[in-house]
Amino acid sequence: MRKPELAAEIADKAGLSKEKAGEVINAFTDQVSAAAARGEDTSLIGFGTFSVRKREARQGRNPQTGAAIQIPASKTVGFKAGKGLKDAVS
Repeated sequence: MRKPELAAEIADKAGLSKEKAGEVINAFTDQVSAAAARGEDTSLIGFGTFSVRKREARQGRNPQTGAAIQIPASKTVGFKAGKGLKDAVS
């Protein structure tokens, strides 16, 4: 499901216009992104948790040459599904 399809479904369920539902989705994603940038987790009980994960620096290989390269430490965003989402998928 893509963003316009999600907005249409939310608009139908909540009695909103598609444009307003799109604004709600944008506001949600903006806030989750801002929280992640601050290093904070975002938890939605029953749905899941978005969290910042740290990756340590490590050795890697250039796939074209096979030469060893140093991959620097980085941060990424992870998602852990909650019980409600897991049950819905099962």
